[in-house]
Amino acid sequence: MVEERVTEVQSPDGDTHTHTTVISDGGRSGGGGLFLIALLIIVALVIGVWAFNKWGGAEANKDNAIANAANQVGDAAQNVGDAAKDAANNTTH
Repeated sequence: MVEERVTEVQSPDGDTHTHTTVISDGGRSGGGGLFLIALLIIVALVIGVWAFNKWGGAEANKDNAIANAANQVGDAAQNVGDAAKDAANNTTH
């Protein structure tokens, strides 16, 4: 809100002078600062999601590789056990 105050001053010799004062309560700013902060937050979120998707799966990939290696060791052990069983059956018959 803007308010104008007009003051009239009369000098001793009779001259009248007016003085206008404009008072403003600050009003609204352009909002540029708020927009910039919101933009920075959005950019930070996008970078965070991208980084998590890029590097966040590394742990899961490592866990999957370990699980697959364990399954392969288990399959190999099963094959060795089957071969030993077959060899034992062939020597006893």
